[in-house]
Amino acid sequence: MSTELQKDTESGTPEQPPLNQEYASSGGASMDQAQQVWAKISGLLGDLPDFVSDFFNEYRRPIITIGIILGGLIAAKLALAILEAINEIPLLAPTFEIIGLGYSVWFGWRYIRLASKRQELLEDINALKDQVLGKGS
Repeated sequence: MSTELQKDTESGTPEQPPLNQEYASSGGASMDQAQQVWAKISGLLGDLPDFVSDFFNEYRRPIITIGIILGGLIAAKLALAILEAINEIPLLAPTFEIIGLGYSVWFGWRYIRLASKRQELLEDINALKDQVLGKGS
């Protein structure tokens, strides 16, 4: 043994630890573990479409409700951003205010001034309400 140590020290290379049975078998064990993990992951990914469709079928109404609420919030933010951008354009905001004031005066003159026209307006509103809600003939 002293001759082996001398050879190693003379050559200047450090000794490597001997390969024992546990060290050699650990590479195979890690490959088996990797294959098991891959099998579990591929099984989960294979079942994913079924899981998603079952989940959607079970919770369809809440998912649609949440989607409508989120869509409404996005639409409201988008509309506010567009209106804010329009408001920044010179002379456009006052022009829209004049148009709105003119329409309000026309609407009051057309529908609110006479009792017969107010009745016509109420009939139009009820017809529109029935059409939207699906009631009536």
